[in-house]
Amino acid sequence: MVNDKSFISVDKSITGTLIWYYYICPREVWLMAHEICPEQDSDLLELGRIIHEESYPRDKKEFETAGLKIDIIRTGEKGLVVGEVKKSDRFLKSATMQLAFYLYKMRQKGVEATGELLIPKSKKKIPVVLSPAIEIELEKALEEISTLVKTVLPPKVQKIRFCGKCAYREFCFA
Repeated sequence: MVNDKSFISVDKSITGTLIWYYYICPREVWLMAHEICPEQDSDLLELGRIIHEESYPRDKKEFETAGLKIDIIRTGEKGLVVGEVKKSDRFLKSATMQLAFYLYKMRQKGVEATGELLIPKSKKKIPVVLSPAIEIELEKALEEISTLVKTVLPPKVQKIRFCGKCAYREFCFA
């Protein structure tokens, strides 16, 4: 693990959403960090909002604090459980690292928790634990995001398999 964690406290603008985008497309990270919002009328974004609002009605939803916007918080058999609701497991790595970021930030504040990726459509609950290996990978990602968002221009457009349904596609291919 990186011993000097000062870069995290210096750059409080890094959020779980930026972690999510980092594992999909660096250009999306830059656009989001510079407050360039994706197309808000996207059917996919709306579907995600509906799934989030209507799923897991008995759980406490939407806990928000500096850099964290947690979908669900509940108490489980082994203590506090943080849940992240996703419409599919298509971006499993991104979702895992986003949830790991929340667990990491909570641990920095002295709160231990485990995580669950919740995919209501397929009725999946995928456990996420902040292991030393995930923590090291996350710290590396945080350093790279911090460097990326400080650049004046976004990274060059690179067509990847996710571009077709991306809400930012107009910023890249218009």
